[in-house]
Amino acid sequence: LLAYLLHPEPRYLMAGCLFLATLTAYVERTGFSIAYTLMASEAAGVSESTKGAVMSAFYWGYGLSQVPGGIAAQRYGGDTVLTFCFMSWSLASLMTPGDARRTFLLIFWRFVVGVSQGFLIPAVHTVVSVWMRREERAKAVSLITSGMYLGSASAMWLLPSVSRLFGGRAILRLVGVMGLCWVGLFRAVKRLFSTEISGAADRGTDRGTDRGGEGGGGGDLHRAVSSADGDSLPLVSSGASASRKRTPVEFLKHPSVQAIVVNNFTFHYAFYIVMNWLPTYFDSVLHAPLQSVGVAKTLPYLTMFFTSNAGAWLGDYVIKERGASVAAGRKLVNSCGFLAAAFMLCLMPAASDVTFGLLVTTLALGAAGFARGGFSVNHMDIAPGHAGVIMGISNTAGTIAGVIGVAVTGNILSSWGPDSKGGWYVSFMLAAALCVVGTVVFARYAQGRRVFS
Repeated sequence: LLAYLLHPEPRYLMAGCLFLATLTAYVERTGFSIAYTLMASEAAGVSESTKGAVMSAFYWGYGLSQVPGGIAAQRYGGDTVLTFCFMSWSLASLMTPGDARRTFLLIFWRFVVGVSQGFLIPAVHTVVSVWMRREERAKAVSLITSGMYLGSASAMWLLPSVSRLFGGRAILRLVGVMGLCWVGLFRAVKRLFSTEISGAADRGTDRGTDRGGEGGGGGDLHRAVSSADGDSLPLVSSGASASRKRTPVEFLKHPSVQAIVVNNFTFHYAFYIVMNWLPTYFDSVLHAPLQSVGVAKTLPYLTMFFTSNAGAWLGDYVIKERGASVAAGRKLVNSCGFLAAAFMLCLMPAASDVTFGLLVTTLALGAAGFARGGFSVNHMDIAPGHAGVIMGISNTAGTIAGVIGVAVTGNILSSWGPDSKGGWYVSFMLAAALCVVGTVVFARYAQGRRVFS
């Protein structure tokens, strides 16, 4: 909103709107865990295995819908898919029962929420590839996706108080209403955009160009008009691609796409094992409950919010101001982030007090967030017309990484014992090794030019 007030162009308001989309979605994800934990503690007979089944139902749905979400965004338009995404998960949240003993319904509705939110990131990438200028896309993607970290931090900070005052069910209702409110905001922003651009066209600035390049494919028309600074903006900004249709298998055959997929897997492996095992890490390694840290427990999320934006800004700086190629800029950010994350992950088991443990945890996740300015924005460098589909493919790999990483870490710690630092060294050094592998793969195979038209 501040950017729009300072420089009133619709694309800045849209970037802010998409930032709120990821923030709201992650408030819901974190909020459910807070709500369900309270609901389960108030209900009799809810076992740990039942809790696991309910909590994991989201990720099964989320993993299944990534690639279909990208295909749908390319075919029907990112704005249409985003509206569907938020309407469906918001209504599912409102329908979720507040009784932890209704296990089947809880699993069903969490699965529905997961499927619905799986459309979010691919649709966002599709919209950004159309709404934002090429030189602004890296910063836009990093800003928008950093909303997930600020959303998680906000939820961890504020929602426990809501649950204590009004109960866990109130959180489910609150986040559902937030999602529906976002839909209203998004449609209003899109209407504002269409009105301003249509007015420009009526004034004779329509150049009649097709932003998509090649015809058809079921997408909306992408006519462009001149903005004040001579750049072109899409008249209908649905995000639907006019590029030739391709199958996910075609993308996966190309090394540049494989590099993105490997790094998305690497990032989420490290991210999910740290965040899922953080309470156990504090209990077993630092000998202090995570709750005792207070508001400081939000520092990893807040740091990721800032570093994920810093990575994109640095990448754009070396490209635009230092004359580096797009590929070099992306590889620099990716390498610095993942190598720093690998180093910090190796230090985590060596921590002997809460201050140092929280510091290295924050720096590890912050460095991983910095790396997003490399691999995460590279989708639109190599295939702006297919960014949603490729993001769906790589995000599926990220979801699988979470499932595998959390399970593997659990088995390692069970074998060594959670109080043994040996198990923690093995777990975190495995994640560090993957960070190094991801760095090498991206440095070798990533490209900065358009590969798919």
